[in-house]
Amino acid sequence: MPKVKTKSSAKKRFALTGTGKIKRKHAFKSHILTKKSTKRKRNLTKTGFVNVADEGRVRDMLRI
Repeated sequence: MPKVKTKSSAKKRFALTGTGKIKRKHAFKSHILTKKSTKRKRNLTKTGFVNVADEGRVRDMLRI
């Protein structure tokens, strides 16, 4: 039986932390930034964590 491949898109977008949480980047930071406040743009720069409800699906894509 062949090995199951990791989804390339997930591999580029998510990272595992030492405690087992999954890091992610925020969306809506690429363009149309003039109407967004400075505080909102600053907070979008920071990394977040994948919600517990979505964590199983992301782990399936990463094969972990």
